[in-house]
Amino acid sequence: MDKNKFFVLLPAYNVEAHIKKTVENIKKYLDNILVVDDGSTDNTLNIIKDLRVNFLTNKKNCGKGSALSEGFKYLSGKDIDYVITMDSDGQHSPDDIPVFLKCAEAVKADIIIGNRMHDTSNMPLIRYLTNRFLSSVVSKMTKCKIPDTQCGFRMISKKVIQSVRVESRRYDAESEIIIKAGRQGFSFASVPVKTIYSTEKSRINPVIDTIRFIKLVIKLFREEKNQKKRKCIL
Repeated sequence: MDKNKFFVLLPAYNVEAHIKKTVENIKKYLDNILVVDDGSTDNTLNIIKDLRVNFLTNKKNCGKGSALSEGFKYLSGKDIDYVITMDSDGQHSPDDIPVFLKCAEAVKADIIIGNRMHDTSNMPLIRYLTNRFLSSVVSKMTKCKIPDTQCGFRMISKKVIQSVRVESRRYDAESEIIIKAGRQGFSFASVPVKTIYSTEKSRINPVIDTIRFIKLVIKLFREEKNQKKRKCIL
């Protein structure tokens, strides 16, 4: 397996305490890294500039979905096979990267999603319940059982990032990618990854982000319905 065909994409927002260690640990496994600084107001950008990685910057905070979209646009023109998306705040362990690489070689899935649900002992209850609900809905919409649709630790093929347009700006983008990819017939696989929760407050708001998710589902449902109508007219 040619490791030069893989790129790690890190959306970053105010992660000055974690970004250096995260990048250094990723480099144990892969050299190609793109960091998208999403309008950080701390020292994150200055640290990134010293890490000798590819980076993009947003002048203001636009949201994780926006950072992913910018990263995908940049990487879609690269000679690569897969993009690995990870959180840059220490929640995802770079030591799990080999698990994704091994799965990609074995099953050739278009999207490989990390599964944290095999060990939820450290997962806050509200996040566990929200994850179960959202994963159930997304699985039904894609007609594929995906245990942890909310995990941002993923390996996504170049074909997917070139075909799927990410329009959501916040955390609902991760559901949008799966739903749209499923509708286009792309294949999925899951691999177990570690669940890491620090004492820092999560930027995910279960209530607000669930509302965003519901709005996304309604929007995509209406789009699909309108597409079927157009096909009937044609």
